[in-house]
Amino acid sequence: MFNHQTLQHLRSLKLTGMADGLEQQLAQPSTHDELGFEERLALLVDREAMHRQNNKVTRLLKTAKLKLHAQPEDIDYRHPRGLKQSQFADLLSSHWIQQHHNVLITGPTGCGKTYLGCVLATQACRHGLSVRYYRTSRLLEMLTIAHGDGRFPG
Repeated sequence: MFNHQTLQHLRSLKLTGMADGLEQQLAQPSTHDELGFEERLALLVDREAMHRQNNKVTRLLKTAKLKLHAQPEDIDYRHPRGLKQSQFADLLSSHWIQQHHNVLITGPTGCGKTYLGCVLATQACRHGLSVRYYRTSRLLEMLTIAHGDGRFPG
């Protein structure tokens, strides 16, 4: 009865990660019996932090409206498009965003520009940054309209 109430309280406090972690600990007592109170509490707090981080990344990716679900781990550096792994690894760190720099990806049709852009956006979301995907033509159209009606001073 006590465990059920604790789980209800955790969920009502929106500590879903901790509630899930406690349920797991209760379901597998032999795994966690040898741990002390502080260690078990630390596991629950870690679980809550991970749950919140995962929810944040999921929310950021949904808001980004990316055209492709591209993962940095899936990049094929052997493809003959001149992509250097060390250079792209630096871009994946997202330091260029924090330094207010830009990245322009150019190349012929079908070389993977959209894919690489979505990879960079996905990685930025993983770093907790907000991004938004626009095709260049649509972005320029939106800027022209905003400039025309005075929302974007030129």
